[in-house]
Amino acid sequence: MNEKNKLPSIIPIFPLSNFIIFPNTTVPLNIFEPRYIQMIDDSMKSHRMIGMVQPKKSGQLKKPDLYNVGCIGKITSFNETDDGRYLIIISGVSRFNINEEISSDKLYRSCKVNYENYIKDLDEKIEILNSKDLDKIFKDLKSLFEKKGFVVDWSNLKKQDFSNTLNTLSMASPFSLEEKQVLLETKDLNTRKLRLEEILKTYTLDEFSNKTIQ
Repeated sequence: MNEKNKLPSIIPIFPLSNFIIFPNTTVPLNIFEPRYIQMIDDSMKSHRMIGMVQPKKSGQLKKPDLYNVGCIGKITSFNETDDGRYLIIISGVSRFNINEEISSDKLYRSCKVNYENYIKDLDEKIEILNSKDLDKIFKDLKSLFEKKGFVVDWSNLKKQDFSNTLNTLSMASPFSLEEKQVLLETKDLNTRKLRLEEILKTYTLDEFSNKTIQ
């Protein structure tokens, strides 16, 4: 049995706007809403996995439409606070496509998913790119982050491999949810690098246009 077949085909969904994760990245989450407390309780009793998906700006307020591509993550750390919140760490495993939403009596949403389009996410081989490819991206992102008031430990980032660095920057960057979704859906690292460069170019052009108008 390969790794893909070990992943659940029906998973609980955590819709979180302007938030993406990639395989082999980790993110902390503060869980406090009753529906997601229930979701974590159920997940901890089974495969310890949840699907992170961005909601669209369409649909119902309490049940927005979902983007078709998300990333399943495994709960690798769990702590409960005195006031009943859950502090967890999610480790990204594989991206997926949503086949359909499943009706249930649970407070949270669940979807039937497949991993066929992102089977390489489970490949242990690391995509190799020239580290110099990050130079311009780092320069443009530093400028953008400073303007947005974001604080990033750049020295620590550079210690990671190219894949983790690029994915971390894609996740943390102050882009729109649509732009982050584009980055999430890219099939490989090189394409993600190109898309990131394209997005950064639009911000640079916008900044130049604003200065010109003034």
